[in-house]
Amino acid sequence: MKAENKKGKVYLVGAGPGKSDLITLRGLELLKQADCVIYDKLVNLALLRYAKANAELIATPKRTGGESFTQQQINKLLIEKASEHNTIVRLKGGDPYIFGRGTEEAKWLADNGIDFEVVPGVTAAIAASAYAGIAITDRDFSSQVAFITGHEAQGKQQSSIDWGNLSHFSGTLCFYMAMENFDFIIEQLTSKGMSPDTPAAVIADATLATQRTVKATLATIANVCKSENIGPPAIIVIGATAKGDSRLEWLTKQPLFSKTIVITRDAEGNAELADKIVDKMGLAIELPVTKLKPLTDSTAFLKTLSEIKSYDWVIFTSATGVEQVFDVLSKLNKDARVFGSAKIAAIGTATASKLAKFGIRADFVPTTFTSRILAKELIETAQLRGRKVLLLRSKLASDELPDMLAKARAVVENVPVYTQEKNLCDLKQFSEMLAQKRVDWIVFASPFSATCFFEQVPVEFVKSSNAKIASIGPVTTKQLAELGLQVSLEPAEHTINGLLSSIEQIEAR
Repeated sequence: MKAENKKGKVYLVGAGPGKSDLITLRGLELLKQADCVIYDKLVNLALLRYAKANAELIATPKRTGGESFTQQQINKLLIEKASEHNTIVRLKGGDPYIFGRGTEEAKWLADNGIDFEVVPGVTAAIAASAYAGIAITDRDFSSQVAFITGHEAQGKQQSSIDWGNLSHFSGTLCFYMAMENFDFIIEQLTSKGMSPDTPAAVIADATLATQRTVKATLATIANVCKSENIGPPAIIVIGATAKGDSRLEWLTKQPLFSKTIVITRDAEGNAELADKIVDKMGLAIELPVTKLKPLTDSTAFLKTLSEIKSYDWVIFTSATGVEQVFDVLSKLNKDARVFGSAKIAAIGTATASKLAKFGIRADFVPTTFTSRILAKELIETAQLRGRKVLLLRSKLASDELPDMLAKARAVVENVPVYTQEKNLCDLKQFSEMLAQKRVDWIVFASPFSATCFFEQVPVEFVKSSNAKIASIGPVTTKQLAELGLQVSLEPAEHTINGLLSSIEQIEAR
């Protein structure tokens, strides 16, 4: 008897309207489990970070020209991948069943005997209106809402849109994919009886830091969009609620809204920082000008690890150092108990918080998060003469900390657990934005990142723009000054959170 071909399960997952954290918990859970992710053009690429390292990622944009997919090709791709993988996530913008052609894909899967599940997503009209300060249902103005496509199926002989009823609809109309046919839509509504003075709004790039909203009357909104260069992707809202209420406009009141912040850490650090910026509704441009290289496989580190209980103090000077050490401990099936009775010092709250995640409460954190103050206050607080002190930190760290501890007669051992190397990155988008004076901040979190950045970007190019320079601390500020840059911001708390909070305070003025 011939064995039946193994078939995986396909999940039609709504990715939400744009901002990556607006995906549902169920959708995110499946994305993390997926063996294969097939995603559309409008899906936020930040979501792909959650996919497994070995997951097959397939982009299926629908556009003219090369590298485009027809719906028929996507349907066949779903069947093909269902025979190769156990879990396939079909990631679709918004909600799969609201103008996302999810029904066609679900029917195709059913007809081919493929098990599937639909995971709803936040649809664009709901999210766009909420982020624009427009309540599409309101007891005073609208008790009903209609979602309409502005782009019906290609080759369709007769429209399914009842323009006569829509023109007299006593609620809110939300049009998807309608910018190319905007003039036609307006003509249809007004010719069938809708007042030209009806409020209208267009929301482009909904839920993102680049979101733009224009409001006008139905008669003038198309021309306003043209003058303001508003284009797709956008949602059109028509009806009394489209006028909005300034009290509901929370997005534009966020201090970092629409601010472009260039970040220059390694890829992992940039991803973490970008999430913080996006959470505050800023636009993060990631330039990984450095790359992380672990040194925890070195003979020196492994020897130190076997003797780590013999130290009186172990000092961590970065969250990255903590991650590198505990990554090795995990691989060796060890945990925080390897430190024995040694006391633990952390250079700042970020490092202390990272230690806490691994079950360690730092015994010492200085009042100011620099190596100089750490050494000074630890010397004043603890009796270090003759004590064994272990530094687990970057190979690029300065000698200031070990030198000061050694002068206090501590027995210091400095063991690098990672280093940073120069990384060449694509500067095209950044260069264009800088030339157009669309960059608000460039953030530097280490002297080495500043050096690597300006080996790729001319100093004068940055100085001629309106971009402000933010430095995480005095050592980085000194390096930037030596490169000829004036620093606009150095936070009192020398951490990423402190830096972002300080940028917020400046932008809120």
